[in-house]
Amino acid sequence: MAVVRDLRILLRFQGFRRLLAVRLFSQTADGVYQVALATYVVFSPEKQTSAAAIASAMAVLLLPYSVIGPFAGVLLDRWRRRQVFLYGNLLRALLACVTAVLMLGHVPDWLFYVSALSVTAVNRFVLAGLSAALPRVVDDKRLVMANSLSPTAGTLGATAGGGLAFAVRLVAADSDAVVVLLGAALYLCAALASLRIAPDLLGPDQRPVRPRLGAALVGTARGLVLGVRHLAEAPRREAAWALIAMTLMRFCYGALTVMVLMLCRYALSSDSDDGLALLGLAVGVSGAGFFTAAVLTPWAAGKLGPGRWIVVCAAAAALLEPALGLPFTTVPMLVASFVLGVTTQGAKIATDTIVQSSVDDSFRGRIFSVYDVLFNVAFVGAAAVAALMLPPDGRSATLVVTVAVIYGAIAGAMARFDLQ
Repeated sequence: MAVVRDLRILLRFQGFRRLLAVRLFSQTADGVYQVALATYVVFSPEKQTSAAAIASAMAVLLLPYSVIGPFAGVLLDRWRRRQVFLYGNLLRALLACVTAVLMLGHVPDWLFYVSALSVTAVNRFVLAGLSAALPRVVDDKRLVMANSLSPTAGTLGATAGGGLAFAVRLVAADSDAVVVLLGAALYLCAALASLRIAPDLLGPDQRPVRPRLGAALVGTARGLVLGVRHLAEAPRREAAWALIAMTLMRFCYGALTVMVLMLCRYALSSDSDDGLALLGLAVGVSGAGFFTAAVLTPWAAGKLGPGRWIVVCAAAAALLEPALGLPFTTVPMLVASFVLGVTTQGAKIATDTIVQSSVDDSFRGRIFSVYDVLFNVAFVGAAAVAALMLPPDGRSATLVVTVAVIYGAIAGAMARFDLQ
């Protein structure tokens, strides 16, 4: 298979191998931790979850960091990225242990959310740093290939982590705390894996600085403005358009995620355990879609160009999502999960490639941090919209059609830009 050949080529680069190990451990831990949170918040038998409750949880976990996220990018361009991976994963391991203790103590929900919010905060630095560091470990000719395989491998790792979390939860007498502790152990493994990378290999090029707090705040704001101006320059207009398109696709994916959660919890299952099993199957099928995108995107983006491949992904989602979503039955929903896995991940790989190839290395950290923040805002906004549109059982034809229209608009706008 071509993907196996490409992976063998990339694995010849020692820096890529070691960065990939950090990503796999880190994102597998993310998958374990996120499933533990989902099962605790959504699928606990004693909780009667609503779309509004899911939206509120997403807002608590993600929205505050949509405000401070751009500042993380400027710090990433000042700190050595390898140190971010080391200390960031050590801190997440500690915070995950705190989350497990809070689960066992049955504390008020707000205290639990504060703990989970802290893990999410550190995650902003680690994920943005992984994307920003990738061009430092492969050459320009293999950047598209690396963007296809590395983030997708991380996503598959998160999917595998989710599956592992489901299995452990069943074995450990439905203990979400035990699952969280497993995530903590994997975060520790990610930190240890980062020690195999030379401290200066991943950049940035300038020496790390430690400004005073006031100077750091002013410098961060100024650096953010410079990063946005850098993105708005003519040679980087395609990157700006790709980011907008990917943000809107993330909005669509977020709205459909909330709908699937509600369908699995109430409409398509008889109890919370059956719903959790169905959700796990949907996550696995979506992961298969991510893998398919990793295989397909290098060839498709090479033939069409990354921008046109985004057009194809959005157009395919616009056509297939309503056809598969409107029946509101199990099999079409699972097929839709696969299709959206292919189209969303395919568009993301193309967007990552456009941004990385267009943005200067000294700006990559802040641009990818803004990219990450746009993801959060889109997901939280989608959850809020879904909460307004979804009935208690999750069946909403209006939401399905609205999402299809947005996908169609993305395809049309990107196609028009590509023809200019």
